Amino acid sequence: MPSNDDVSGAAALAICESLLLCLGDLKILPEIEVVGILKDAVTAHERAGESEGHTAMHDAVDLMMNGILAGGNSVRRRS
Repeated sequence: MPSNDDVSGAAALAICESLLLCLGDLKILPEIEVVGILKDAVTAHERAGESEGHTAMHDAVDLMMNGILAGGNSVRRRS
């Protein structure tokens, strides 16, 4: 069984992705702002890693967030 931290993290990510999709779909935030939010999250973990010895957790978060940016999970990009 996954740890409570893993479950909490997965739930938080799902909620945040849903909120970003809703904000984009309702035209509250343009796509560029949604992408900016995701890039800010990546930057925050990159900087946290620098000040804390760049732990494996921050590396994993960087990888995941960059995957979301590349795949467009939280952004319904128009073709």
